[in-house]
Amino acid sequence: MKYSAAALAAAIAAVSGHAALAQTQINVLRVAVNPEQEQYLEKIATDFEAQNEGVDVIFEYVANEAYKARLPTLLQSDARPDIFYSWGGQTVVEQVEAGFLQPIGDLLPQGFRETLPQAGLQAYEVEGQLYGLPQYATEVVFWANKALTDQAGIDLDAIKTWDDFLQAVQTAKDAGVTPIIAGGQDKWPLHFYWSYLALRHGGPTVVTDAMSGENGGFTAEPFVAAGRDFQRLTELEPFQPGYISTTYETASGMFADGAGAFHLMGDWDYLPMRERSTSGQGLPDDQLAIISFPAVADPVAEGGNDATLGGINGWAVTNSAEPEAVAFLAFMMNAENQREAGRQQLFIPIAEGTSDGMDNPFFIQVAQNIADSSFHQIFLDQFLGASVGATINDISADLAQDAITPEDAAAQVQEAWDFR
Repeated sequence: MKYSAAALAAAIAAVSGHAALAQTQINVLRVAVNPEQEQYLEKIATDFEAQNEGVDVIFEYVANEAYKARLPTLLQSDARPDIFYSWGGQTVVEQVEAGFLQPIGDLLPQGFRETLPQAGLQAYEVEGQLYGLPQYATEVVFWANKALTDQAGIDLDAIKTWDDFLQAVQTAKDAGVTPIIAGGQDKWPLHFYWSYLALRHGGPTVVTDAMSGENGGFTAEPFVAAGRDFQRLTELEPFQPGYISTTYETASGMFADGAGAFHLMGDWDYLPMRERSTSGQGLPDDQLAIISFPAVADPVAEGGNDATLGGINGWAVTNSAEPEAVAFLAFMMNAENQREAGRQQLFIPIAEGTSDGMDNPFFIQVAQNIADSSFHQIFLDQFLGASVGATINDISADLAQDAITPEDAAAQVQEAWDFR
């Protein structure tokens, strides 16, 4: 009996051990989102678990700035996630070169790649290998409070050029309306101005040319002109008092509370800014408008005035992830789940043919803007990698405070690129 009991115990232990090994946990790290997006992602996880016995999907959400600071350390540790949120671009290249990511092209379901646009896939490719997937495209636009612009006598349809926008800012100030709400503490909201102006002045290849060292690299005239034009704005003192110590989240809520006429931010802020408002409701749709970033009247090079700046946001897969993680990523990105995101107004889906469920006029406008643009540039603070991106954010905040010249700002970006 002792032998039988011992044998039985061993058998139970073996079976239990086998069951433990069969259980697969997929850890997904994501920048914090609003409750609606959390519910959307958690439902996808639950649906996948129901179809894949023994698989457990766990999402972890981290605030934006903390996420950027924490991710590099996590990727070097045994606590790295299997899948993590990514903005694509040069940051993915650096993560691949460091050995943090794995190629996933051969693990995807047959025909899956063809459901996504090539321009989106390129943001997650390095030397022909795919290391992640794009989920949605975003555009940085000027959100406008029509009640305040009407009060100030600003015709939004008349804002076509940077000079027109500067005049609108002055008109708002003259009417006693705060022109722009900005989250200067986090710096990246300010880098949108410098980046957009560089694209407007430099044209479709200005960034890639600078990366290759052509035409003086990042000290080329379009980048200097961007600093000059940005300071033409900041000389008007357009932002709310204390903007440099205001976080993005606070600024988002302030705009939704009606504190200023304009807010330069991505389309993704549509729901979050409402939830961050004092009322939790924000501005009604009929009081909101979006306008594209204005053109510059005398660009250094042609072809940049109809560019869009934003993200091709998605996910990357780490080198220690199991095949089940790639299967979950493909499931999360399938047409049904993408279409549902558009229907819920969570983001503009990138999968082919899945935007037909959208009825949000702002998302429809953004989708059309991106489709009509000559090129879509990923945020420069992400596209150029972590160290260069941090420098771009720093010089943008310094330009806003008149703590640096446009020439010195461009030189600092070039130096960061040289020593990245």
